Amino acid sequence: MGGDHAPKAIIEGTALALPCLAPDERITLVGDDAIITQLLLEHNVNSSSVNIIHAPEVIGMDDHPTKVFTRKQNSSIVRGFMELSAGHIDGFASAGNTGAVMVGAMMVVKQTPGVIRPALATCIPVDDNESNVLLDVGLNPDCRPDVLYQYGILGSLYAKYTLGVTDPKVGLINIGEEPTKGNLVVKSAYEQMKDSTEFNFVGNIEGGAFFTKKADVLVCDGFVGNVVLKMAESFYRLMRRDGGNSDFAARFNPERYGGTPVLGVNRPVVKGHGASSPLAIKNMILQTREVIKSNLYEQIRQTFS
Repeated sequence: MGGDHAPKAIIEGTALALPCLAPDERITLVGDDAIITQLLLEHNVNSSSVNIIHAPEVIGMDDHPTKVFTRKQNSSIVRGFMELSAGHIDGFASAGNTGAVMVGAMMVVKQTPGVIRPALATCIPVDDNESNVLLDVGLNPDCRPDVLYQYGILGSLYAKYTLGVTDPKVGLINIGEEPTKGNLVVKSAYEQMKDSTEFNFVGNIEGGAFFTKKADVLVCDGFVGNVVLKMAESFYRLMRRDGGNSDFAARFNPERYGGTPVLGVNRPVVKGHGASSPLAIKNMILQTREVIKSNLYEQIRQTFS
């Protein structure tokens, strides 16, 4: 029930995703049963093809995350996390209130033991139809050096188990390649990362190398990562406005990715844009499916244990 265009866009995205699922895969919709059933009927979706969990309350996009999470126990976000924690569903995806999703991830499914701070990770397109992993993209605007170090581990696992990169190269985003460049946090993180045996560190990465394969994983704090992500999305809109129709330009369309997984919590959680269209919702569902199938979260637990 959360998101700028919910619940209509959620139902339309569900209708688009259902034909892509295997016979043993199902979508669970959490929200107002009567509204969901009516919208499924309007979009010619047989209600028997999905599970519905009744949750009549709605967490608005402007609600205070912590307060509303405890007050609206029958909201779709809270009930969804309860189902995830109980093991009734394998992954949870939402385009709703970002703060409430993060509160649910931390309070209900909880962060992975050993992880200092979870991160939001996304894929950015590069040449040869490949992608780089960028993290964090907005969860932690300020990071200690040891948190950035752990992002190298999390990003490597994501690249390996979700993207199939055998030995991911990890780079630290900086204003220069030299070890002496950057602010105190980044220089300290470099010193911790340079001799790591837990991932393949290739050094500092400047902005000009974002869209190359100099590194498979780009590590930064959430402030920098969010700026990079929003800038890349704005480039796509500018290219579309000016008639850019190349395959590479199309890969910057945020609808193609659907959402960003939260790495460092115990179960698969994917956060989509609040303004997600039906196509973005479809791809958010399919991305969540791929994260589940990759067994990424179990690999993260084993690594940090």
